[in-house]
Amino acid sequence: MITVTRSDVPSLQKYIECLEKIWASRWLTNNGEFVKLLENRLEEYLKVKNLLLVANGTLALQLPLRLLGLESEVITTPFTFAATTNAILWERLTPVFADIDPETFNIDPKNVERKITDKTSAILAVHVYGNPCYVEELQAIAEKHNLQLIYDAAHAFGVEYDNQSVFNYGDISTLSFHATKVFSTVEGGAMIVKDDELYERMKLLRNHGIRSEEEVVHVGINAKMNELQAAMGLCNLDSINEKMQFRRGLYEHYRDKLENTGVQFQEIVASKYNYSYMPVCFEDGKKRDQVYSELIKHRIYSRKYFYPLTVNYDYFRAKGVNLVEKYNLRQAFDVSNRVLCLPLYPDLEIAIVDKIVSIIKSLLK
Repeated sequence: MITVTRSDVPSLQKYIECLEKIWASRWLTNNGEFVKLLENRLEEYLKVKNLLLVANGTLALQLPLRLLGLESEVITTPFTFAATTNAILWERLTPVFADIDPETFNIDPKNVERKITDKTSAILAVHVYGNPCYVEELQAIAEKHNLQLIYDAAHAFGVEYDNQSVFNYGDISTLSFHATKVFSTVEGGAMIVKDDELYERMKLLRNHGIRSEEEVVHVGINAKMNELQAAMGLCNLDSINEKMQFRRGLYEHYRDKLENTGVQFQEIVASKYNYSYMPVCFEDGKKRDQVYSELIKHRIYSRKYFYPLTVNYDYFRAKGVNLVEKYNLRQAFDVSNRVLCLPLYPDLEIAIVDKIVSIIKSLLK
């Protein structure tokens, strides 16, 4: 069986060596040696400052929404994973949806600006499949309207725009280190906080607001990463460049073989990309679903990321309002109905890629 992705794992012996140190220290959580080391190494690798590890990528989204004291409306994209929209709703905020650019699949800055009202407090944009948003345009809009700018950068590990880390844009960037991501700590995530004062407050917020044994100064939550997760991250970080090179080779092989077949590729605007996904768009939803079903017959499992749009989830549909029409999400609806992410992971064999391409081509004749 070939799945759309496959978790990267380090040498078992290498991980066991880390576990032996953890066992000897009996320090399993609460900002231990491995968490501190991973934070430092990630800041160096990603060329950022003020990185904080957390237990998962969803918490990484929720905490900034809470820390920034947002109220009322947050403009975001419907073309994303459930966590982006769910985090807004979970924090009792109202998501307002902007359409996407049909070439990059990212939120359209012009559409964002048209959705701003006196109730808007923030923009939560997503670097879809790791492809950087229009960061300069979004920054200008945020400054013009005095809005917070948060990036859901779950897919964007190691990505650079204009030769600097994509995490250096916006007020806060959030990462996911889930087992399916380019860089994994099994579960886990991180926040990169531009402002030093907010960074110090976020440290407290992720640990119940505890400043010392006798001081609790914020209403916080337990969002800490544990030592076992951090150890997995340290082991995986040692081979991340090699793994991304394998991804690049497979990605480019797909594109070369599918060129001039009529499929649409995402326009990548990164100066350094991580090749986290292999999305392609077909001429219509019927053809996409035909390819999806045919691959399953060969025990090859692609995924319709991101279909349906989050605005079409049951909890919105139950309210009886068509949000695609309400927010005029024509481009997002079109891309969502045509997109398919093909299998891509470092140890995927070229022969399997060729088989997938052959199946697709046979259905496009």
